[in-house]
Amino acid sequence: MKLIMKFGGTSMAGSEKIRHAASLVAQALRQHHVVAVVSAMDGVTEQLLAIADHAEAGDRSSVEQVLSQVRSAHESTADALGCLAETRELLSRLESLATGIMAVGECTARSRDAVVSFGERMSTRFMAAALGVACGSPARGFDGGDAGIVTNNHFGEADPLMDISLMQVRDRLAPLVEARTPVVVAGFIAQTQSGVMSTIGRGGSDYTATILGAALGADEIHIWSDVDGLMTADPRLVPGARLLSHLTFAEAIEMGKFGAKSMHPRALEPAAEHGIPVRMRNTFKPDNPGTLIGSAVGQPDARRPGETAVRSVPMLKNMAMITVGGAGMIGRPGTAAALFDALAAARINVHMICQSVSEAGISVVVSMAQLDRAKTALERSMRPFIGTRTIHAPATSDTSTSAPVLHGIDVVGNIAIVAPVGSGMRGVPGVVARIFSAVARKNLNIIAIAQGSSELSVCFAVDKDAGPEAVRAVHEEFDSR
Repeated sequence: MKLIMKFGGTSMAGSEKIRHAASLVAQALRQHHVVAVVSAMDGVTEQLLAIADHAEAGDRSSVEQVLSQVRSAHESTADALGCLAETRELLSRLESLATGIMAVGECTARSRDAVVSFGERMSTRFMAAALGVACGSPARGFDGGDAGIVTNNHFGEADPLMDISLMQVRDRLAPLVEARTPVVVAGFIAQTQSGVMSTIGRGGSDYTATILGAALGADEIHIWSDVDGLMTADPRLVPGARLLSHLTFAEAIEMGKFGAKSMHPRALEPAAEHGIPVRMRNTFKPDNPGTLIGSAVGQPDARRPGETAVRSVPMLKNMAMITVGGAGMIGRPGTAAALFDALAAARINVHMICQSVSEAGISVVVSMAQLDRAKTALERSMRPFIGTRTIHAPATSDTSTSAPVLHGIDVVGNIAIVAPVGSGMRGVPGVVARIFSAVARKNLNIIAIAQGSSELSVCFAVDKDAGPEAVRAVHEEFDSR
């Protein structure tokens, strides 16, 4: 059996946790062919991004302060694991890079990728050292690019060139895997065709794991973190939330879109395309089987017939809704295109879209963090539509009038999106009625509603304070009786 075992930042947070993760890999290697994938130590990616930002601003004091924190954590871990010399070499390169950014006063996307790559690069050395001891034989460590993952030049969120990457990974790693050589690959990072360091952005190390799984024909991909698996709801909101033993790829992708502690949808694509099951597991509870994600695996986690259409109730908080409206939009080509082009150019992530049947208004939901940027982009691009257009009178009259194309741009801030998810919703009458009846019984006001043609989820917006209660209402309706 071939396994890809990916360990997240919490599993790599210090020498003892790394040794524990290495012991899990070593145990698996006794029976299986295994590749380990690692993330940066918990919190380190944010520290490295801060170094890049401070360096660009010329803030030497802040650069040195954060760099000192990174150095302290990594040197102590490296010393305990026996790889101090190579870790210090990487830290020296990081410091030189930060100094160079300060000298030019600019941090390009390419330079930022180079800075942030050091987290995974050092973690790979740590895991290789620990795994070598656990296995009693040297482990081979690879950066993502060395392992064969190649991307385009879109630094910061590069797209893997999948055909080349799959071929190169297979050529470089398959012989080692077949020989049961301990192999560790840095997640999140890759390289361009010209050999420049790049990062694969959203999905990060999980994406690396599924790419490797696809290339090597893995039987399963295990994603190890500090949670037991995917839940029917956030247990902080719903104390009675249950662990889901299994989900389809489609369900897991929908849950990831709406804030569940799941894999990013992008990271699931290679596994789904190649039919490789993905298992979410807890590093610190290795006997727990976790959640298995696959192609219609198993049977629904049912309690009673008819109550399993909704499998999970994730929620996105800190959202805002922007509405562009006006009677002049009706039948007028180009307004929707201008709206979405503007948001795309400003790199705004749209979480939900609603349009009135009359075509007189379009609402989009974005994060509060991106609200100001989104509103500015829309005001600039939609300015030609905010004003008047000429409406000609009938042919018998010589008069004409003017009417507004758009009345303006309205914003409702501090909302939450609740998104019940489940493949059992598809084609089943009454599910949506039950969802909204449950919310209505709690006397909660729904601001907007959207459902895609897949029928895998229904999402609705409520005031942020009503969000947790809405989640509990829907969860109770479908899961607690």
